[in-house]
Amino acid sequence: MMMMMTESLTTEMQNCVNATTECHKICLETMTYCMSQGGKYMSANLISAMRDCSEFCMICTNMLISGSIFAEKTCALCAEICDRCALACETISTDKKMIACASACRNCAEACRGVKVGV
Repeated sequence: MMMMMTESLTTEMQNCVNATTECHKICLETMTYCMSQGGKYMSANLISAMRDCSEFCMICTNMLISGSIFAEKTCALCAEICDRCALACETISTDKKMIACASACRNCAEACRGVKVGV
């Protein structure tokens, strides 16, 4: 069912779906990694930023695929949440996994900002 609906997505929307799907996955993987590391990796700000980001990326993906009238607003908020997560991940700038997560978040924020839905 999902594949049929994506045929009506614009290139920008499809790029956003790809980015939010990837960001969701990377944030979840990075959260798991952080939990295994402990210490500074378990800061409330960092964990909540990744949790919010992964959750909202999934919401954004679903809104786009379903053709929701709220897709553009959802994408705009998703971009903000991704930016916050990237900043949180960058606080541990010596760790390649954290920088990779920040990069996925920045890429996702950029893709989300590119979505404009005609009404």
